Formats: sequence, structure tokens, C-alpha cells
Amino acid sequence: MELKWLLCVTLLALGIFAVQAHDVDEDNDADDVVDIEDDLDDGIEEVEESKSETSSPPSAPKVAYKAPVPTGEVYFAESFDKGTLDGWILSRAKKDDTDDEIAKYDGKWEVQEMKETKLPGDKGLVMVTRAKHHAISSKLYKPFVFDTKPLIIQYEVNFQNGIECGGAYVKLLSKTPELNLDQFHDKTPYTIMFGPDKCGEDYKLHFIFRHKNPKTGKYEEKHAKRPDADLKSYFTDKKTHLYTLVLNPDNSFEILVDQTVVNSGNLLNDMSPPVNPPREIEDPNDQKPEDWDERPKIPDPDAVKPDDWDEDAPAKIADENAVKPEGWLDDEPEYVADPDAEKPEDWDEDMDGEWEAPQIANPKCEAAPGCGTWQRPMIDNPNYKGKWKPPMIDNVNYQGIWKPRKIPNPDFFEDLEPFKMTPVSAVGLELWSMTSDIFFDNFIICSDRAVADDWASDGWGLKKAADGAAEPGVVGQMMAAAEERPWLWVVYILTVALPVFLVILFCCSGKKQPSAAEYKKTDAPQPDVVDDEKEEKDKGEKGEEEEEEDANEEKLGSDADLGSASQEEEEEEEEEDRKHASEEEETVNRSPRNRKPRKD
Repeated sequence: MELKWLLCVTLLALGIFAVQAHDVDEDNDADDVVDIEDDLDDGIEEVEESKSETSSPPSAPKVAYKAPVPTGEVYFAESFDKGTLDGWILSRAKKDDTDDEIAKYDGKWEVQEMKETKLPGDKGLVMVTRAKHHAISSKLYKPFVFDTKPLIIQYEVNFQNGIECGGAYVKLLSKTPELNLDQFHDKTPYTIMFGPDKCGEDYKLHFIFRHKNPKTGKYEEKHAKRPDADLKSYFTDKKTHLYTLVLNPDNSFEILVDQTVVNSGNLLNDMSPPVNPPREIEDPNDQKPEDWDERPKIPDPDAVKPDDWDEDAPAKIADENAVKPEGWLDDEPEYVADPDAEKPEDWDEDMDGEWEAPQIANPKCEAAPGCGTWQRPMIDNPNYKGKWKPPMIDNVNYQGIWKPRKIPNPDFFEDLEPFKMTPVSAVGLELWSMTSDIFFDNFIICSDRAVADDWASDGWGLKKAADGAAEPGVVGQMMAAAEERPWLWVVYILTVALPVFLVILFCCSGKKQPSAAEYKKTDAPQPDVVDDEKEEKDKGEKGEEEEEEDANEEKLGSDADLGSASQEEEEEEEEEDRKHASEEEETVNRSPRNRKPRKD
């Protein structure tokens, strides 16, 4: 365990040392700035000559830019890559009900590249100024009529300086005889408003369309429900984002950011206020009857207060069992005048009155349980009941909550095709922002989703690819962050190196049981492990002895078998020898030489 703790402390010390070393290097660099600058002027030419091409770090892969071209029929397309505002009209109108100083639409628009562009040659429309009214618009190639084709609106926005309070939405201006783009302002009739808007911490993505009441002919704004997605990053990350609105003839709609759906719905069900009013409304002339009883519970009229109910009994009473602590100083006040206080020199008794020393806690009371007149502590009164109230019972006359009766809505209408909106003939930006340099690019209005996707791929897709190619890898980002904030080295060590070392340490170091030889030969009791080992050893020795006995028995048995077998062979050989001897004897007896002569 001591080794583990030592390793932990060592790693932590190394991290702190790395931070301090980094700070010391910075201090040394600051002290040597003058000397370095003196030597730098003398040796800069030699360094430049000796620098080889191979020593330079490899540059990030570059993405070549090419202006997007529509791949199908479009109603409007603008990439601003020509570098001019040809076809766009700056408004010269004044805003109504506004001070003359800020009423003019005098905000500046310019076509330029982004400040930190990764695609040289890619230009866009930039709202240059801040805290001014801006308005600019352009005619569509041909008006869009809402009939059987979907409407797709798509464009790019980059908040280069972030955004404090302001919008970046686009308006599709209604086709009317009175439309004058030179006087485009906030009251100019529009059919659709779409795009991001932010003020304070309220991040919005507007989709508003103006619906014409078929009975009155008046227009009313219908707002799409707020998306569930978190929109904050689109306003704060300073990246180019692609905003797309798709409206279909079946009244469905989709809102996409960076080709990802963030909101969807139906014009009939997901707009506020609803497109169609209710069939019935509450009668404004209906009044609640005077005898209408809305009380579900009432006090029991038959209840009677008990005779022993004392409403005057106090909630608290003095504790009669309490006893004054010993040593209580009855004659000493809790506070006394500060004896060290002095009257200020500038004290004027005529103006300020008689001077009195400030009060301080009586020092004599510090060692005593208390000072002043002793009073019994207060406790809850067990006889307290409070003011008597009759219990509540169900109201037999309860009639429920009164509501006015329903009557047919005189303004009711039913428009089942809200998609068929007022045709549009121009696109415009009418904005106010407290942040400058908002970048717009690659507007397109069409009916074919594939055309919009191709346009996005050739425009926003290239920006995304260029940004990805220029961004360093994860390791590079971590190193760069550590260069700016050296204390991150400690975090890296604690979160990466320390766990690895601890895992290795815990995996490779296990508890070793001491062998019997490590214990001293004493009468002290040994661990159970030694007893266990001894038992196992005894068992092993007994097993070996039993195996040897079995082997000996088998050997003896085999020797006995061999002995009996050899004895039988010897008996057989002796019997054969006897047979041979008898046969030879008979042969000798039969021979003539040995035969006895017969007596006649």
C-alpha cells in the first residue's frame, strides 16, 4: 500500500511540476525578450536560408471551392459569388412609430468572404452594421403559386461574432399590386417568415405564415410550435448552419437545421392560433343564475359546539414544573454600557443630544446561566383547542362549476387547405440586430427536394468539409488547450496516466503467502495456512506409502505366480526323465544279450 500511495503522490507532483515549469519558461522567455530580439535580427536571414522545405509541417488538406449551380428548376437561387449586389434592392423606407434618428433603414449590406473562411472565393451577403434597421430584397425568377407543388426555402447563416439580440430570418413577400421593394419595411405584407431569432436567452427558429380569413378577408399570423431541440449551439458556435423549410401540399411541414429535422407538424393541427376557429363558442351574454350553488362542501348546520370547548384557552402556557437555575443573576442586567467607549470629540450635545456609551453584553453573565428577571419557559397548552368550527359535509344542492352555454360560432369557417397561401413574388431580409457581421449565403427556393439537396451539397457541404479538414484531431485539440491552460496537464495525468498505472499496479501485485521457512522456529502459533500445508503434506505422504504397499503386494503376487509356474515345469521335467529311464530299462531287458537261457 505504501508503494501505491507513493506512486500516486509522485504522479501528482509531476503534474504540478509540469505546470510550474511551463510558467517558469514563460517568465524566462519574458526576461530574455530583449536579448532574443537583438540576436534575431542578425540571424534571421541565415535561419531562412537554412530552412528546408521538408522541415515545414504538413498543411491541412484544402477544399477547392466552386460556385453552386442549380441542378433543376428553381424560383430563386443566389450564391453571391459574383461579388456584387446585382438584382438586390436596398430599402429607403422609414419605420413608422419610431424616432427619426433610428427610423431609417440605413444599415449597411456588403458582399464579402467570411472573416475566417476556409474556402477562398466563397462570398456571401453580410449585414455589416449593428443597432440599425436593415432591409434588402430581390424579385423571384417567377412567382410561386401554392397549388400542387411543395415549397422549399433554404439558406445559410453564420453569426461570425455570435449574437446578442437580433434575427436572421427571411421573408417571402406576398405578390400584391402595391409591392414596392424600394419601400420594403416591417409592415410590407409577407406570406411566410422563416429563420433563426434570438434575444437574451430565448433562442427561436421561426416559421410563421399569414393566413387569410375567407369570411372577413383579414390576415392573421400563425406560428408553428416551438421545436423540442436545443437551438443554442446554432447561435453560439460561430459555424455556418443550413436552414431549410419544406411545405407540402398535404399541409405537412418540416424544419431542418444542417439537414436534420428539428421540428415538424401539420398546418391544421400544429399552429398557434389554430387555422380554423372552433365551431362553438361560449355565449358572451349568458350569466350565472343567482341561486347557482358551486359549493361542493358546506358547514354542517346541525353541528353544535361542545360545552367543554374553551375557545379562550391560550396556545402556550408557563411551565409550572420549571425551576430557576442555580447561580442566576437576578440583579444583573443583560447589557451594560461599554466602559471603554469615549465620547467623540466632535459630539455636539446641543445638536446630537446627550451622549450615551453603546451597550455591550454584560461580562458577568458569561459565567452565569443567565441574568435579569427569570421567567418560566412557555410550553404547549394541552387544553388548547382553538376556535370551534362546524364540520364540513357534502352539499346536497351542489350544481357544479357554472359555465356559459355554448352557441354556434358566428365567425366559424373551415379551411382544409391552408397550404394554398397567398402567392409570393420576392424574398427579403428585414432585420434589426445588436451584433454586426451576420453572414448569409446560398439562398434557394424550389419545389424539388433533390435540387435543394444538391445545392446544399455544393455550398454548405463544402464549407462543412473545409472546416472539418482544418480542425485538428482530438489529440491536437487537447495539446492546444493545454498550451493555453497549463493546468490541464494535471487533469490529463490524473484522468489518463494515473488510472493506467493503478490498474497495472493492482493487477500485477498480489498478496504472497509467506513460506514456512520465513517463520522463526519458535513456539508461537503459526497461521492456518501452515497447518493446511502440513495436512496436505501428511496426506501426500500417506498416499505415497499406500501406493508403495500396493506395489509391493503386486510384486509379491507376481513372484509367487512365477515360483509356482517354475515348480510345475520342474515336476513335468522329472516325470519325463522317469519315463525315459523306464523305457530304456525295458529296452535293455528285451535285448538277446541279457535274455536268460531256457531250460528244456
